[in-house]
Amino acid sequence: MAIRDALLRIADGSAPAAPKKSSAPSLPFSRPEGTSVAPAPRPGEECLLYTDGASRGNPGEAGAGVVLLDGDRRQVASRAIYLGQCTNNVAEYRALLAGLELALQNGCERLAIFLDSELIVRQISGQYKVKNAHLQPLYIQAKGLLQRLRGWRIKHVPRAENSEADQLANRGIDEKKMGATNPAGQACTS
Repeated sequence: MAIRDALLRIADGSAPAAPKKSSAPSLPFSRPEGTSVAPAPRPGEECLLYTDGASRGNPGEAGAGVVLLDGDRRQVASRAIYLGQCTNNVAEYRALLAGLELALQNGCERLAIFLDSELIVRQISGQYKVKNAHLQPLYIQAKGLLQRLRGWRIKHVPRAENSEADQLANRGIDEKKMGATNPAGQACTS
């Protein structure tokens, strides 16, 4: 009973916060994929988006993982997506696109985005040019979705700080073994 009460306090945000160990906000404990546990974000509130792409082989079977949190770090939604065959960088972009779409669908107006792909972060922030022809259309789509937000920032984080999105990306690949199909709009191009 005490464990259940403690978990409920954590879930509703009434438990004392643990000290921060990193510059990126910590994720709450895992919840079932797709579960919505927080109400829609408040207007103007900055949502937190964690995304990750995974490819087993390069190219190989790929998946995307997305975790969306409200400004109080409560999970709004998460996704595990099977992508088919593609490279790790295409999978990273597909994860970012899925996350941006999820954030917009859930009413996020401002977004802090966390990825463990330094390449994607530097391309989106304008520090690197997008030279790979397979990544250019994905980059353009991402920039288009970002323009629909009132504000956004993007930050590279170590893999350890993106573990829940990583787990979901790998779950997306694993679900292929259970008959998952590639959702429309999420197909890999390379």
